[in-house]
Amino acid sequence: MILAVAQKELKILFSSPLAWLILALVQLVLTWVFLAHLDTFLEIQPQLIKIANPPGVTETIIAPLFATAAIVFLMTTPLLTARLIAEERRNHTLPFLISAPISIAEIVIGKFLGLLIFLSALIALVAALSLSLLAGGRLDFGLLLSNIAGLFLVSACFVSLGLYISCLSAQPATAGAGAMGALLGLWVMDTLAADEDGIGIARNFSLLAHYESFNRGLIDTFGLAYFALFTLIFLMLSVRRLDNERLRG
Repeated sequence: MILAVAQKELKILFSSPLAWLILALVQLVLTWVFLAHLDTFLEIQPQLIKIANPPGVTETIIAPLFATAAIVFLMTTPLLTARLIAEERRNHTLPFLISAPISIAEIVIGKFLGLLIFLSALIALVAALSLSLLAGGRLDFGLLLSNIAGLFLVSACFVSLGLYISCLSAQPATAGAGAMGALLGLWVMDTLAADEDGIGIARNFSLLAHYESFNRGLIDTFGLAYFALFTLIFLMLSVRRLDNERLRG
């Protein structure tokens, strides 16, 4: 049943003009960033040759590209998560959904997976841009895979948080604004984490600060645990919220 719910969400997404618009805009922005970094790399390449161990295209082009992609996902994911539950409530179809012979957990996980698969397609497009550099050089596949894994994990966190906020609202616009505000708050924590005075506390709660390790090619267990717990907590909160609605009838 989880896969059935996820498949339904994917069909709804790909039949929505908003999803295609976001897909096109994200790819356009990331392609522009990719070409800008590539142009910069080609300009400084003569100077890099003189360095003993110069950074390659993976460090100078791909890593910044994925860092930008994380910010772009942070800004666009709330637009997609806003409708997951809030639209069902606005259209008065939520009572039918939660009274169906399927568990609340399956509904939540199915909707979560549906949107995560959609974002995975965007990640695949970013990876395709990176792999195009093989035509003119070599890549650090370890760093590339670390960035792909990190972007996937941080996207899962964005979706789980947006899904929970969508469970709290009856209007998609309100849910989208709430998710955007929450994610921007986490982005502010990342800024505080860069400050020496706030690095101890803020970094522990900042999504993007934990993603920085993956962006540098370091897959640490603390970061993996943080992303897993963050996603799991908000999925459980979503299940609890919808389960309470089912009990109230």
